[in-house]
Amino acid sequence: MKTWLENTITAYVRSFESRTDTTTRWKDPLYAYADAKDPLFELFKEVVSPTHCMPEDFIPDAASVITYFLPFKASIVNSNVGGRLSSEVWGRAYIETNVLIGEINAHVAKVLSEKGYVSTNMPATHNFDEEQLMSDWSHRHAAYAAGLGTFGLNNMLITEAGCAGRIGSIITNLVLPATPRQGVERCAYKRDGSCGVCVSACVHNALFFDHFDRHRCHEMCLENAKHLKHLGVADVCGKCVAGMPCAFKG
Repeated sequence: MKTWLENTITAYVRSFESRTDTTTRWKDPLYAYADAKDPLFELFKEVVSPTHCMPEDFIPDAASVITYFLPFKASIVNSNVGGRLSSEVWGRAYIETNVLIGEINAHVAKVLSEKGYVSTNMPATHNFDEEQLMSDWSHRHAAYAAGLGTFGLNNMLITEAGCAGRIGSIITNLVLPATPRQGVERCAYKRDGSCGVCVSACVHNALFFDHFDRHRCHEMCLENAKHLKHLGVADVCGKCVAGMPCAFKG
């Protein structure tokens, strides 16, 4: 079933790329799976938000959480290196990937329903508390629980293909074997103190070695949203990702 799911999602990505109005290109997706009963989901109420949901809050008999990472092609990432404001290419990639994740989740929900299973269809973003800037379902934390990667100093999930891309997740009552967490620390700074470039790359003084100011980060994202409003809703930045050693490899 995993192979079928992965082939289905990968095929959807390639079909999405072929649309005449799509400019973003993605490398092959990565996949990982979590047991919906994994105790880490309870821990997320402490590390993410007290209101962070459990898988069973969405589906009472939730069995598995499917997570996937859509890595951007290098040209998209490199377009956002340097300068204060996000590049148009980066902003468009953010918007198009949000649409893609929404469509993937809807498509998977449809095909799983046809096989007799229930699954969620959650948006890629904009599902957070506007004041606390905390999400009630973090795709990145779900992917961490699934063993897709580890968190970098830049708060991005670093996978074996890096952190320059977007993450989606799907909760389902389909039973799938969980992916073993490898116990590999992919952030060089957290591993041995040898990096930390993302701190100096932050253009709005939101990222530090000992803490992260999510409100200043959000301010910068909103500044970019104004700058890129002709594209749609691109409340994004990415300066702590583009050009970083962890952008393409964890």
